[in-house]
Amino acid sequence: MERKLFTALQGDSAQRLNDGLSKQGFRRSQNVLYRPSCADCSACMSARIKVADFTLSKSQKRSLKRNQRLERRATSPWTTEEQYALFRDYLNSRHAAGGMADMDMYEFAAMIEETPIRTRVIEYNDRETGTLVAVCLTDLFDDGLSMVYSFYDPEKTRDSIGTYIILDHIEIAREAGLPYIYLGYWVPGSAKMGYKAGFSGLEVYTGGAWETMRNASDYDARLHPLNNDPIAEQVADISLPDGQPLRPGPK
Repeated sequence: MERKLFTALQGDSAQRLNDGLSKQGFRRSQNVLYRPSCADCSACMSARIKVADFTLSKSQKRSLKRNQRLERRATSPWTTEEQYALFRDYLNSRHAAGGMADMDMYEFAAMIEETPIRTRVIEYNDRETGTLVAVCLTDLFDDGLSMVYSFYDPEKTRDSIGTYIILDHIEIAREAGLPYIYLGYWVPGSAKMGYKAGFSGLEVYTGGAWETMRNASDYDARLHPLNNDPIAEQVADISLPDGQPLRPGPK
């Protein structure tokens, strides 16, 4: 059964809380931070790219070349009808049976606009036609960028545009002097999430710390139910933005 730890993001401390808990494997959805905490396994691991350790592969170089015509534009988190139309095309083509398939314009607007922290919408337009080709909802952390959700023209899939969006975020982070790109969760053996393992410099959050990713098969043991810490112990090991753990220390 799926289970999550979560907390609300609100008030003056929302940005600090988001920055602090994201370093401990949490992920934002609108005004909530969550981290998977299933009883049966601990397979979902937060993944991030260490920008300084990243190098382009041959296939990633090809992706950059195929998408040279795209022009990046960063905007405030505000929705447009053009964005929603692209979002619907993307879902209908790639995730028609997914949990977001029935999302209407108002729910889409809430996903984009309900953010208590520093967030940008990164749009990618065809430089020649001006057509919107891809969008990424991106959070700004004190140590990097978090790619909350991205979608794109499904007819451009063969151009590896999803890969291109990540590569462009790496470049944004490099230009801004930010060390990490947060990609969300990676699960051993998941075909949908396997692309994340294709980026050099990848780190995963496991056992309460970040580590450079080893061979994907090395993490299969996390699928076993006995590999998961009790929920109370997981909560106790979380550190708040002031640096104090929830677990009480010795007096």
